[in-house]
Amino acid sequence: MPTLTLSHVTKSFRDQRALCDVTLSVDAGERVALLGHNGAGKSTLMKIVLGLIAADSGTIAILGSPQGSPAARRATSYLPENVAFHPALSGLEQLRLYLRLRGEPVDQAADLLERVGLGSAGRRRIGGYSKGMRQRVGLAQALIGRPQLLVLDEPTSGLDPVSRRDFYSILNDLAGAGTAILLSSHALTEVEAQTDRIAILSNGLLVANDSLASLRRRAALPIQVQIATRPDTVEEVVRRVAGTRVNGTRVELTCRHDNKLTRLAEVAGLGDLVEDVEIIPPSLEQIYHHFSKAGAEQ
Repeated sequence: MPTLTLSHVTKSFRDQRALCDVTLSVDAGERVALLGHNGAGKSTLMKIVLGLIAADSGTIAILGSPQGSPAARRATSYLPENVAFHPALSGLEQLRLYLRLRGEPVDQAADLLERVGLGSAGRRRIGGYSKGMRQRVGLAQALIGRPQLLVLDEPTSGLDPVSRRDFYSILNDLAGAGTAILLSSHALTEVEAQTDRIAILSNGLLVANDSLASLRRRAALPIQVQIATRPDTVEEVVRRVAGTRVNGTRVELTCRHDNKLTRLAEVAGLGDLVEDVEIIPPSLEQIYHHFSKAGAEQ
């Protein structure tokens, strides 16, 4: 049974459609990225999952329990994009408050702050924290109770590159232990490397829901091949592969996904005329644009 299941979910606000017949699931240990432009329906979907608003139709279940039910709430943790804490409380005091609210031992506070890299700042007032530090306090509170579903809305907002790396390391550990993760983000480069599946919303429609590799095959966007040559071989390489000379000794060509192996065989046949080859598949940004455009046309 999936940890999270949405089946034919529809939601409108007056005459404005927010979600239309959305079906999506997240399995235990799976990291799913939810992508979409502003107004695509991401926030509405997350609020429905959290039980903050009701869908007009369709069903939503967390470990078999309806969203918003006590069982679903116990299994779920949430980290919003902009966290807000009492500025006069220290990091330790704030986490102890949340631990009491969740019925967990308060002596876990120090370990949770240590886990998110704030062990040395626990006794400082949150009012003196940077945005990135406050975001890490938010992640610490989301880890309370070993959640089985973690819902994250732009979770790395305000984090520096090292903190982002540490953040995803924590997420990977949670997924490895069986936590299902639904993550909304505009940081497509991060998402490309750190998630198992991509779900794309466009105007309330779920226009894509698959692994990145499968979406690349479906989109059938051109693949770029960059060939490094020597000054004395570049013209021969350009002629034989019908490529384009770039920056002196580099040759570029594009090919279709279904023609990739044939073109690479041609490049391999050049032998010592070539010094190196780099294959650049379509980026997640290009794939996102492709499917979002298709959704807008629908």
